[in-house]
Amino acid sequence: MKQKFLVTGGAGFIGSAVVRHLINDLNHEVVNVDKLTYAGSLESLETASDSLLYRFEQVDICDQKEVERVFAEHRPDKVLHLAAESHVDRSIDGPAAFIQTNLVGTYVMLEVTRQYWMNLDAEKQAGFRFHHVSTDEVYGDLKESEELFTEATPYAPSSPYSASKAGSDHLVRAWHHTYGVPVILTNCSNNYGPWQFPEKLIPQVILNALSGQPIPVYGKGDQIRDWLHVEDHVCALVKVVLQGRVGETYNIEDTMSIPISRWCKRFVQFSTNWCPIIHTESAVTKT
Repeated sequence: MKQKFLVTGGAGFIGSAVVRHLINDLNHEVVNVDKLTYAGSLESLETASDSLLYRFEQVDICDQKEVERVFAEHRPDKVLHLAAESHVDRSIDGPAAFIQTNLVGTYVMLEVTRQYWMNLDAEKQAGFRFHHVSTDEVYGDLKESEELFTEATPYAPSSPYSASKAGSDHLVRAWHHTYGVPVILTNCSNNYGPWQFPEKLIPQVILNALSGQPIPVYGKGDQIRDWLHVEDHVCALVKVVLQGRVGETYNIEDTMSIPISRWCKRFVQFSTNWCPIIHTESAVTKT
């Protein structure tokens, strides 16, 4: 059955993949709500934006009146909330934007959603979902000897970014338990794939390796990370929002986690240029 999805952050790396999948593969309607920050790109939506199923609203999710207008005009059946500031380094240099977007923006989305949902008829209310897309960074750092994170792993955020996402997760759960808003949460591992902004580890390492530039690795490079292809991730997101149980949290991860330094060495092996791995005290490759 065709449904209308409101996707926040739909011009971002993961959000644009969600929009493309919903329209091109599943024939759903999509309203893309995006502020168009440095990480947003409408070019990533060229294969979907000409569709009659697509609508774009350049709106800041912190602007409550504009968000209310979008809900009133478009009347979504599902919300996929992906809009977020998402880079550890940037959160260390300037945490205010992360608090504003990830916490205040999520609060605005929840409040507008609550008022909208309460005024739906019983059938629409039963089918409505607010899906909050989060990160496994909220669980802190994984040691090489430890098992993968699970939905029961205690929260231990270690950066302004992960703390702001942990806070937004708690807000979403509170709006469910306090007001009954039908929410679902997912926490994913690191993504990679088409249209990723080059500040992230994999595109940064690939670009440096291709140009023979040094590859910076934070500390000893023994931080454990796994990566999930963005198109696999979005298939899981859509499955969760359509089939997941209200109030539940689902971790979306790969099953192979290895130290960052080992990932970087693999890229270097396939490079035709010599590119040294430089160990730094910057957090530039932490995510």
